[in-house]
Amino acid sequence: MILIEDVNNKSNKHTLKNAYWKSQGIEVVRHPLPVGDYILVDEKVAEMLERKEKRGIPPKKMDFLGTYDVVCDSKADISELVNNVCGKSHDRFRDECILAQNNGIKLYILVENESFTIKGNVESPYISKLDDLHKWVNPRLWIRKNGKQAYPRATRGITLQKCCKTLEKKYGCEFVFCTPKDAGTKIIKLLGGQDE
Repeated sequence: MILIEDVNNKSNKHTLKNAYWKSQGIEVVRHPLPVGDYILVDEKVAEMLERKEKRGIPPKKMDFLGTYDVVCDSKADISELVNNVCGKSHDRFRDECILAQNNGIKLYILVENESFTIKGNVESPYISKLDDLHKWVNPRLWIRKNGKQAYPRATRGITLQKCCKTLEKKYGCEFVFCTPKDAGTKIIKLLGGQDE
């Protein structure tokens, strides 16, 4: 099995996933993808890569359109999801959802997360599904400057959940959650490579 990882993914940030794939004999190669972070190499993808190799040119991201119909985009944590869904990267993220929809690509957004404690007394639980995202506690809500809340407009879990549900309904993407240690397995499952 060969997995393609988007070249824009920071290679040093995905060590758990890469260690899992290596242990399973899954080869990971990096190419520019138009949508998402990970795809499996199937016949269409392999054929396009062979054509490019015979011509001695590397594939461009748009060469992949029409070669795959399922992709996984990974988020390191819920704070990264906030930035993509409600923050500065929203327009780029929405455009990626539209590009996937317009090209018949099922886009899974896999959000890695774990429970954590803020200031020793506020617990934010592990989120296992979108319906539980309202329970997430944004750590920015607990940052103080000069005795006042530094980020009073920080996105809350309930707001993020509503935005994600809107994106799912409008663009057909799907938000999936797991722990960092399970991400490698989950990505392969979402892409249709094997059972969990």
